[in-house]
Amino acid sequence: MALMMSDVDRFEAARPRLAAIAYRLLGSSSEAEDAVQETFLRWQASDVARIEVPEAWLTKVLTNLCLNQLTSARARRETYVGRWLPEPLLVGDPMLGPADTAEQRESVSYAVLVLLERLAPKERAVYVLREAFDYPHREIAEILDITEAAAQQIYHRAKKHVADGKVRTEVDEATARRIVEEFLAAATSGRTEPLVRLLTEDAVSVGDGGGKVPARAKAFEGAKAVATFLRGLFKPAAAKRAHVGGVPEIYATTANGGPAVLAVVEGRVVGITCLEVTAEGIAAVRSQVNPDKLVRATELWAATDHGEGPLHTL
Repeated sequence: MALMMSDVDRFEAARPRLAAIAYRLLGSSSEAEDAVQETFLRWQASDVARIEVPEAWLTKVLTNLCLNQLTSARARRETYVGRWLPEPLLVGDPMLGPADTAEQRESVSYAVLVLLERLAPKERAVYVLREAFDYPHREIAEILDITEAAAQQIYHRAKKHVADGKVRTEVDEATARRIVEEFLAAATSGRTEPLVRLLTEDAVSVGDGGGKVPARAKAFEGAKAVATFLRGLFKPAAAKRAHVGGVPEIYATTANGGPAVLAVVEGRVVGITCLEVTAEGIAAVRSQVNPDKLVRATELWAATDHGEGPLHTL
């Protein structure tokens, strides 16, 4: 059924919100875009005139598409090479969605996206719709075809699972840059002691290379082990330059609202390392180096002003 221009406009007005929901649910910008496009195709094929509340209809279709995707994704990730980590998004990416409240910012933080991977698909959907988009439990129940009481119960269970992680510290962009600068100074000092002082005792470090780029799938655990690994990671080497096709330039940036280290080679983002900050120090260092999960970051990086030059080169 052909859509009128006003119907297309209505969908386009909802697209940013739909994309932000899908990204939080799937942890991948490309999968989120696919889910939004499939939602549009179903909107196009529907009798729009008979849909009483289009925004609710679109959210329900998108959410259920994402739930199906999450179910199949779990099976695919069993054969994924190495550790699967979400795709980080750089500051300014519209897919990050609303960031007006602490709950909204927290819901898209990299640490929480990692924790959401542990939830059942329906738990993840309820948590995202409630925390990030403030949907009432009644509407969440209608979207997921469950009772309102069940939606409340699932939400409280999901929120407890997320809260069981470390208490993360929210930082502004200036503080995030200072943290990255301190981290880089320690990581490039050639010594482990400065890094150990920045890390929590039970700090972890893990990477996602997707089988395409070498990455540590089994986490390093403990400040000393993490510091030793990072000292080697940030040590310049000809082999590293040959592997990435040039000299990596290291920038301080913000990804998913938190401090991040960005590695760029001739305009191409080759790595994003997200730092999870707590009151006790840096609790986790998670590196995304799978090139498939850095395409969007490269596009945004190319379209933005980087201000000052790189902090370091490897």
